[in-house]
Amino acid sequence: MKYDVIVIGAGSAGGTMATRLSEDPNRSVLLLEAGPDYPDLEQLPDDLKFGYAPTASEMGAPHNWSFVGTGTPRQAEPVAVPRGRVVGGTSAINGQVFLRGVPEDYDRWASWGNDEWSYINVLPFFRKLETDTDIRDDFHGFDGPIPVRRHKREAWLPLQEAFHEACLDGGYAEVYDHNHPDSTGVGPFPMNNPNEQLGRLGIRVVKDAPGVGKNLRDHPLVPVRVRVKDDFPLDPAAPRIQTVLRYTANGSDARNDMQIFPSSFSTPLGGDPFAEEGIRMTCMMELAQSAGELTLQSTDPDVQPHIDCRYLEAPWDRERMRESVRIVLKMLEHDAFKDIYDGLISPAEADLVSDDALDDWMLREVCIGQHLSGTCKMGPASDPTAVVDQRCRVHGIEGLRVADASVMPDVIRANTNCTTIMIGERVANWIAEG
Repeated sequence: MKYDVIVIGAGSAGGTMATRLSEDPNRSVLLLEAGPDYPDLEQLPDDLKFGYAPTASEMGAPHNWSFVGTGTPRQAEPVAVPRGRVVGGTSAINGQVFLRGVPEDYDRWASWGNDEWSYINVLPFFRKLETDTDIRDDFHGFDGPIPVRRHKREAWLPLQEAFHEACLDGGYAEVYDHNHPDSTGVGPFPMNNPNEQLGRLGIRVVKDAPGVGKNLRDHPLVPVRVRVKDDFPLDPAAPRIQTVLRYTANGSDARNDMQIFPSSFSTPLGGDPFAEEGIRMTCMMELAQSAGELTLQSTDPDVQPHIDCRYLEAPWDRERMRESVRIVLKMLEHDAFKDIYDGLISPAEADLVSDDALDDWMLREVCIGQHLSGTCKMGPASDPTAVVDQRCRVHGIEGLRVADASVMPDVIRANTNCTTIMIGERVANWIAEG
């Protein structure tokens, strides 16, 4: 059988493209995915059904490719690189944060020769893909396929309330809508419906393209693990995250280049080597200078690529992450945490005696943000590192496009799923228009 379009990978962008292109009854579309498909919620396995299930992205889980990579040279063990192997892709095993980047992210892409991707050009596609159940204005969609919600204040867990109070008293602004273009501060995370999961791949290899595998971007995170009082409730089945602080690092000219969020129990996605129970305060770098690389190790498709993340390699990255850890430590001294906080699990006191000691701890503890991007960056043909043009057509190869998080010239200052779906919407629209 012949098809007009073949889409490889049923992740966030691939699923979006196949859906939009097949809306035309005269266009035949084949969607290929290595993992299984579950036709309805009743047949969905528990590790996928519950958005906060701790087993979903553990190494060896049934719907996880279970890649590994190098985080930093100081880590004794490889870092886990969870990637979804199921219709829905990686966000079928990840959280449901539905956060857009800031307008400056897309305008930066445009300034690098990708004028189709300016914020004013992508906003209609963000609106097209969503139905925001809380906000109705010019920045939000109200008739798209993906429902977006925010945890209601009355449903926040005690940790989330304490975090919010400490942030406000620390001078950060209160934000209800983190998807508003001007938002900076602390407030509820925008989430998509846990049962409306799509995927994000973020790693893409196109043989012979000049810059393929370079420019590997992510949001490295450093978890501050906290011991809690004996009577403080810990419920792994409760929502993992409900609030977030987005802020600009001291001395930075890039707004919202950092993020801190509290996790209601210590075990993160992908598991945790610490048996001691507690909570986590996660420091996430939203706009790192450091970039990694992805290379093939074999022509055998069963041999995973070599993933070298190079987290915190740049001194500026380490400086901002140090500040973030110290913001968390200061926050834990707030009265709002007096019935919660019972000391640190990690870092230890010895890790805090100097910048060098803290750096050493961070380089040992830094984790993947699960927002891998950039290895098939878009850009004009004059850019030797660009793999695709701004309409995501592979340079030098006719009839082939790449459309997922890998085409981002730099990762956005936000969790990547929403933008990856938007990329699928944009490219599907161009293909449909011929």
